[in-house]
Amino acid sequence: MSFDRSSWVPFWRSTDRFSLEHFKYIIGELQEIKVVNKLNKDSVMDMLGAIVEIVTYGDQNDASIFECFMEYQILAEFLRLIKISRNSSIEVQLLHYLSILIQNLESENSIYYCFSNGYINNIILYPFKFDTGDLASYFASFLRTVSGKLNRETIYLLVNVEEDMVVSFPLYSEALKFARNEEKMIQIAIRAVTLNVYNACDDMVLAFLTTPPASEYFSDLVLHLRDQCLHFDSLVRTTMDSCTREIRNQLQMGTDLVVNDLYYFNDILKIGQPGLSRLMIENIFRSLVLPALLPLQSSENFGSQSSITSLCVICRLLQVVDGRELVNSVAIALLCSYMFSFARSTIEKGDSDEGAMINVDTVNHFAEYLIDIKEVIVPFLEAEGAENISKTNLFGILSEYISCRTGTASCLLDKFSVERNDVLSLILSENISILLAFLMFLIILSEHKDLDSSLSSILGFADKNTGQEMSSNNLLQRAMDGNIFATHMPKILTALLRVLVSQPPFSISTRWHIGWVLGKLLRYHDTKFTEHDIDLFNVSYEQSREGLAQELNGCWSDYIPTTVEIEWLKCTRALAESSGLKDPFLTLEVSTHDHLPEGSMSSSHAWQRMVDAVKVFVLWHQLEAIIFKRDTQEEHMNQLRSALKGTLDKEDGIDIHSATYGTRTGLGPGIPCKIAFSKREVKDVYLIPVAKGIFGKLLLAEKLSLDSDEGVVIAVAPLAGLSPKIDDEHSTWLHLRIREFDPRVHAKKAGANDFTGANNVVDGRWTLAFQTTEICDSALLLTRRELDKQRSSVERLLAPFLQNYSPKNSSD
Repeated sequence: MSFDRSSWVPFWRSTDRFSLEHFKYIIGELQEIKVVNKLNKDSVMDMLGAIVEIVTYGDQNDASIFECFMEYQILAEFLRLIKISRNSSIEVQLLHYLSILIQNLESENSIYYCFSNGYINNIILYPFKFDTGDLASYFASFLRTVSGKLNRETIYLLVNVEEDMVVSFPLYSEALKFARNEEKMIQIAIRAVTLNVYNACDDMVLAFLTTPPASEYFSDLVLHLRDQCLHFDSLVRTTMDSCTREIRNQLQMGTDLVVNDLYYFNDILKIGQPGLSRLMIENIFRSLVLPALLPLQSSENFGSQSSITSLCVICRLLQVVDGRELVNSVAIALLCSYMFSFARSTIEKGDSDEGAMINVDTVNHFAEYLIDIKEVIVPFLEAEGAENISKTNLFGILSEYISCRTGTASCLLDKFSVERNDVLSLILSENISILLAFLMFLIILSEHKDLDSSLSSILGFADKNTGQEMSSNNLLQRAMDGNIFATHMPKILTALLRVLVSQPPFSISTRWHIGWVLGKLLRYHDTKFTEHDIDLFNVSYEQSREGLAQELNGCWSDYIPTTVEIEWLKCTRALAESSGLKDPFLTLEVSTHDHLPEGSMSSSHAWQRMVDAVKVFVLWHQLEAIIFKRDTQEEHMNQLRSALKGTLDKEDGIDIHSATYGTRTGLGPGIPCKIAFSKREVKDVYLIPVAKGIFGKLLLAEKLSLDSDEGVVIAVAPLAGLSPKIDDEHSTWLHLRIREFDPRVHAKKAGANDFTGANNVVDGRWTLAFQTTEICDSALLLTRRELDKQRSSVERLLAPFLQNYSPKNSSD
């Protein structure tokens, strides 16, 4: 009996579409299908859709329907239809309906049946051709749906076991083939599959996952991330000197890829499977952490990556990936690197003290120094009640890595990468990008919640009273005397201050970043600024004050008080930001400088310059309080807020706040003139500039009647930014620039104070014609007088901030 589509009632039109009889009828029609092609594709899909809906209904409401589903082995029909189909689009629909079916099954018995008998595995292993269309996406979605039904019992319905060992796992193995697919949604689906598998596995399945070849997935994950880092680093190297908006977007995309992988690593660790966690951490430590922190030259490892990118990646690793063992092992690797740097420095200086005497052969076998580290650090950890680091496999990996990389034939001192310097070189680097990246790494590591207090004390980022005495009188003891890095703090602070006064100035984000680092360093160290350091800061402070003062004569002077209030809050939050939330990739923009066009600029450019001037001044104002340990002058800020709330002037005259198009206003202060809004229309109007407090508007009003002293406003412009100027050739013409750029509107579109996309906004221009030169001069003077009144009001509000005092003198 062949299927006659005209005689079959589609399931959505049938009144008894959920009946057992209707279900059996559809099954019978489906079994008659011998081949699936373009002619009968739609009919077959209709029947499959009906089956899925009826089975889902039966699973929840009618046991007889699901019994029929099992009796007629409908999953076998799905597999048969896949085999006899001649179109990939048909396969897509089959997988789609199968996913819907499995997704909607709720009873445990139904799921057990679907996963048994090998039907699902046979469909998974079917040799689909994924080279065209969306088949790969639907297959990945199908795998994700199946994995979502796994638990400790159902997982054994999809694995093959021989002699109490899992020998194959088609769902997992086939999913991994798509792990590097270019489609983002497929990647997400496959990662969901793996996480569902890890959550459901027991010891037997775990043994399969952590044994080659399946375990190679974890090492491949980390190696792929390392390749991403190297590619990202090459982008950084070639673009840092010209960091345009487009390049920043590319850098952001690169960082997003790195961060996404790190979050996936953390998802694996959060599952809590000890075997998986150990394997994952070992791979991260071996292939990512050690090559970055121990920069021994080697062509096959991370050695070709620059220090700044490596440090950024490790910073993000510490922020994203949880794990006490990993964090403390990173700290120990850093101490090893510092110890080697100290040894190298000691030999080069020819230090002959008894505690520092080491021969070249000892340096060539740096792994021997790990004995010193164990002797000093492990007692610290045991005293703190921490787990014994000496028992962890990571310490063995560290020793193996160093021994492997140094070799026995050549001197280790000659094997340093030119780009990847030792730790001492990072601390004292003249490259501000590298210095900031390293300081951020040190801060993030030291503030990590899982770092043992003893290691934090050694790093020099803990209360000095919590540190314990070290009894060992060896090279490590000498290297760490006075807390690691503390002796270099004066040079570090001086280097940071030099950046603040550099010309041309670095970007605003860079200067805020430096401010954050300074605040953190001064919190942990009682370093006193030298006279030279104070002079440097005074210079930068005065530059910031002068920059803001210049904006009082600028296009946006009326917005300065409000901008100060906004940026004060932003700066306060930025300086107080936790190291766990700080984006380490900000250091990649350090080499960029602020640049705005010279000479006359549009109001959009002028706005950005004003905002930048406020940002810098507010930052320096708050840094001054941090450096010289004073209150952050919140009193001044509160005075400004109160003044802004009371800026609605209650004096008689024009209500400047409500004056807009169509408003009636007195013409008393106005000066008559003409303006042409088009070639054919010239209007007689009155020029009325008016300032009330920090607010100011220019009104053009048209007289109501000949004998009236009132008019109707026909045009309004901001008073600030007018730049009134009499025409060089026509002494009765007055030119006015009109701000067309509206920062409030653009802020809503941009979502931030980034106005670079609005720099193409063209300002308007009004030209007013007066009867005589004298009247034109009067109009110019009247406009300037109101501008001066407005500027004076702004100056009074900002006076507490702009007072001319020296941080050096006020610190005495």
